[in-house]
Amino acid sequence: MSLIFGPHPPVMPRKGETLIKEIRAYTFSSSSEEESGGGGADCHRQSSGHWIVDSDIANPMSVYAEYRDSRTSWGIGALGSVIVEVELDDENKTTGVGISIGGDAACFIVENHLSRFVEGQSPVNVELIYDQMWRSTMNYGRKGIAIQAISAIDLAIWDALGKLRGVPVFELLGGKTKDKIPCYATTSRPDLAQEMGFFGAKFPLPFGPASGEIGMQKNIEMVKKWREAVGPTFPLMIDCYMSLSVPYAIELARKCEPYNVKWIEETLPPDDYDGYSELKKAVKTTLITTGEHEYTRYGFKTLLEKKCVDVLQPDITWCGGMTEARRIVALSSAYDIPVIPHGSSIYSYHLQICFPSCPMAEFLVMSPKADAIVSFFGNLFLDEPLPKDGYVELPHDKPGFGVTLNREGLNMTRPYPRIIADKGASLVLRESYASKSKEQDMYYEIFNNCRFKK
Repeated sequence: MSLIFGPHPPVMPRKGETLIKEIRAYTFSSSSEEESGGGGADCHRQSSGHWIVDSDIANPMSVYAEYRDSRTSWGIGALGSVIVEVELDDENKTTGVGISIGGDAACFIVENHLSRFVEGQSPVNVELIYDQMWRSTMNYGRKGIAIQAISAIDLAIWDALGKLRGVPVFELLGGKTKDKIPCYATTSRPDLAQEMGFFGAKFPLPFGPASGEIGMQKNIEMVKKWREAVGPTFPLMIDCYMSLSVPYAIELARKCEPYNVKWIEETLPPDDYDGYSELKKAVKTTLITTGEHEYTRYGFKTLLEKKCVDVLQPDITWCGGMTEARRIVALSSAYDIPVIPHGSSIYSYHLQICFPSCPMAEFLVMSPKADAIVSFFGNLFLDEPLPKDGYVELPHDKPGFGVTLNREGLNMTRPYPRIIADKGASLVLRESYASKSKEQDMYYEIFNNCRFKK
């Protein structure tokens, strides 16, 4: 049965309406360039010796001894960052920036697939653009790199729309529910995070099941060490990064009981919904959290329906961007489950400040020794807001996401030209749609070409 009683005409640009002139996808010119710049969107692309890649951190590859010592050994940062920029056709040539991970592969998806749903469209139509990108990638997407590419595009459009309207993104979403956002730190040094003024600290679990009983003993020794270092009331959390089994996670939680651990995070592989449900039923003394590696409202709906979590942790640059993230927050509020996004910096801040069910923000302490507050996105932005006295503030006078892409300090490349046709053995590459004409009337032809004939 259908409730479409009349056809839905395509949404066509109105004459004189500001449109998206071009979308561009970039990567860093080399992995060493990204590492020296502080990792960009991929916080794991760091120089040797950084705590986030070269310290004892349990992870899915810890079951293999040859990949246990460093997360770079198995390629956690192999893909690298993707930077997406949309440019509008207004007189100011307004641009918006969104970032994610996926490197060259994500660039190809953006430039040669998803661009047709973006260029020639109004930035106001974020729901339409998202839905068409989502549906068109369903055969190869749904999770992972395709959704990350969509996320970067969606965030770039929100950024451009805020700048076009002259308001911060949080005002487009409904305005503030808190004047500033309290932050906890993810770090290898909870004691230093406490000194910096954060309201809690999360540290990585060193060992998983493959390290046996000795590994479990060392885990508990670390929990005890940090509890003694920060005192009895400072909130402590543990990041397990998809490395455990259900029995091991239950044992870990029970052995942590004397040390007042607030939550244990992402203990299981992200698709083990039944395992999370079993874990949450078994553990009553600490919260169960996950969602960093979950995608779209459908994955989070499953986590909620199966009663898997006490807190959801979507990454706004991965889960589908702002358009999908606000759906996830709305869905979780119906279950009275709070949302504390993973990382995401400015992109999550603008979401979190708008909703009462987002009580605080995560800030990853990305200095190599975890001893200084530095930008989460490395050198990507000139003016990324940083926590002060444990809070992040978002000003009302900086439109969009309120940050400026660091063009001069970054060596970015656009790895894939557009492919419009395959002529036998040779590919025909296209120029930017913007080069066809600057006249508004041309956008009707451009719109039809890129959306229906490409």
